[in-house]
Parts: sequence; structure tokens; C-alpha cells
Amino acid sequence: MDFADSPADAQFRAHAREWLAVHAPVTRGRGRVSWSDDATLVAAAREWQSKKAAAGYAAVALPREYGGGGGTTTQQVIFRQEEERYDVPFGVYEIGLGMCVPTLLALGSDQVKERFLARAINGEEIWCQLFSEPAAGSDLAALRTKAVKAGDNWVVDGQKVWTTGAQFSDYGLLLARTDPSATKHAGLTLFIVDMRAPGVEVRPIRQLDGGAEFNEVFLSSVVIPDEFRLTAPGGGWAGAMTTLMFERLNVGANIGLIDSSTLIDFSGRLETSTGRASDDPLVRDMIAQAYLNDRGLKLLTYRTLTKLGRGQLPGPEQSITKLVIASQAQLIANLLLDLRGKEGALAGSALGEGWEAVERSWSFGAAMRIAGGTDEILRNVIAERVLGLPAAKRDDATRPFNENPA
Repeated sequence: MDFADSPADAQFRAHAREWLAVHAPVTRGRGRVSWSDDATLVAAAREWQSKKAAAGYAAVALPREYGGGGGTTTQQVIFRQEEERYDVPFGVYEIGLGMCVPTLLALGSDQVKERFLARAINGEEIWCQLFSEPAAGSDLAALRTKAVKAGDNWVVDGQKVWTTGAQFSDYGLLLARTDPSATKHAGLTLFIVDMRAPGVEVRPIRQLDGGAEFNEVFLSSVVIPDEFRLTAPGGGWAGAMTTLMFERLNVGANIGLIDSSTLIDFSGRLETSTGRASDDPLVRDMIAQAYLNDRGLKLLTYRTLTKLGRGQLPGPEQSITKLVIASQAQLIANLLLDLRGKEGALAGSALGEGWEAVERSWSFGAAMRIAGGTDEILRNVIAERVLGLPAAKRDDATRPFNENPA
């Protein structure tokens, strides 16, 4: 395990840090910069993405011929680490650049790469991921959105849910069932879908915190040309796993939730009826647990960076990161709000500087324990694929999909 940057990576980090200091001068505090509506957010995100693209930082590890930086995956992670110090609207492009664009690069034809990659990297086009469905989230292979071949096109009907950023996306990766007579994993195909095409309807899902970052997407006789098919018919599951492999590089890395440093800071300043919060034995125990978890995740990150530096891809152990970060953030937020007593029921904006981040972790943390894999599914992944424990028996995986119970 390497605990320090290589000389080349250290030089890259220094240059990235200098560039960010000039072009992203607002240092992240305990709060978060917010935008009044999606249009304002997207405009700010496009401007920031364009600046990064011009400097080669928009997609550090992707080829220069498509507008990337031509660097390494390790350098891409380094830039994200440095960018996290600033309040910049990266999230609009996070799914596109972190998951969709690498999938296009791995699976797309030359025509697809020429058409989409540069536009996505420089911020002209925004992408989303249409995988989960109302009855196919944790069990993704149970999805029922269907695509039927019609001449040189495919006609798609179905529904997706929890689609982040669909409301402002131009294109999306769509996983659909093309052969219902095959087994559940074998009958799927991966497509590119135009989110502005006739028959695509996006409905926002209103969250507890008032936001609407997730959406339902309804597809009614949506026409997709065959050249927008990314895998062979029936090869969609392998294609989806390619996307999810890239998701492991991003999951948990920048989900905007609080950690042990927030607990240490706030509890050291909070006065309760019994004295300073940080002097309470139960609070101190939580601080110790959270700090040790954060240090463990830091070491896991070093291990990942070491793999990347050796040209390897991270494995399923990356599931540990989001599992710990999301659940711990909720626990910390709940404790801090409890320490405020009756005031804890107030909105974060009414509690003072930094409390909106606490409120967000309390409410939005619940969503993050679902997005990118539920806690329960991640525990199964860790048990079966990291610890090597026996997998649960799944009878429906061997039957034709149309013979499985609805």
C-alpha cells in the first residue's frame, strides 16, 4: 500500500491545487453553496465544466482526442480530492463523467465516441443513468422496461425511478429487456436514450428536505436507433456491470455528507444543560467511533489509489465506503440535532452557520443509503464478494424471465 503520491502525482497535485486556488476561490466551509433553481445550477455547472475542460481537468483520465486530460485514473482521483475543498457545482456532471462516459469509451462504437464524448466532457451535454425501476432496484436484473426491435430502431416502453438529474439531462444510459424468454440476466441490452425524445416524461420526486434531485422517468413508445445500442442484444448485464464498476470509483467519494470532523467541531462548541457536549462520555464515544471509521476509510482509499497506480481496477470492497459514510453521517447528524434539544426541530438555516449541512445529512443521508445500492445489498456484496461467504440461493436466475412470478 502506497501512502504518498509518486513524484509525478505530487507534481500534478501541486499544479491542480494552484489552478483551483485561482479559478475556484470559494473554500468549502461548514455550509454549502446553494442555487435557487435547476436552471441556475446548470448554468453554473456548465461554466465550471467549461473552465475545467479548457485546462484539461474536466475528465483527467480520458483521452485527449475526446477532450480529456490524457492523465491517469490516480490523477483523476487526486483532482477530485483537491476539488472537494471548494464549493463548485460538480454534481450535475458526476454521473455522466464518472459512470456514463467511461462506459461509452469502453463499449461504444467509434461513431458513438465521436458523437458524445467531447460534448459530455466539455459540459455541452449532461447524462443520467436509467437502471432502477419500481420493482427492480436492489434486484436490478428483475427490470421490466422492454425494448422491441422495429426495423433499424428499437421501441421502448417502461418506467425508471430514482434517476438522479434526469430533469436536466440530455442523454442517458438505459438498461432494457429485449428478450423476455431468456433468463433474467441474459435478456437485457444497454442503450443510449435521448432524454428529449418524444415519449420520455420526467417527473420529479419531492424529498423530505424540499429538494427534487431524483425523478421517475416514463418511456412510452420511445424510438431508439440501433446505432445507439451499446451492447449486443442480451449483453446488457455485462454492460451494466461495466457502468457499476466505474461507479465504485465514485460512490461515497463526494456525496456531501458530514463526517467525524463535523462532530468534533460542533460538539466542542455546543453547550448543553450538563456542560460542553464534547465532555459527555457518550458523545466522546461517538467521536472515537466516527474518527476510527473515517481513518479506516482513508486507508481503504490509499489501497484503492495504490491499485489504480498499478493499472488495476478497484474491486467490490469499494462498497464499504458508501455503506459507512451514509449511515455514519445520519448517526452524527441525529446526535448533533438531539444535542440542540428542542431547537433541533428547527430548520438548519435557523440554527446558525453549518447547520444546514447537518440537516442535509440527517434527511438526505436516508436517500444515500438507497442510491448506488442499499445498505442491505452492499452488505451482501461485501459478504459474498469480499469475504467469500456462500451466496444466497436464487432460483429465479435460472428460469426464463417470463416464467418467473410477477
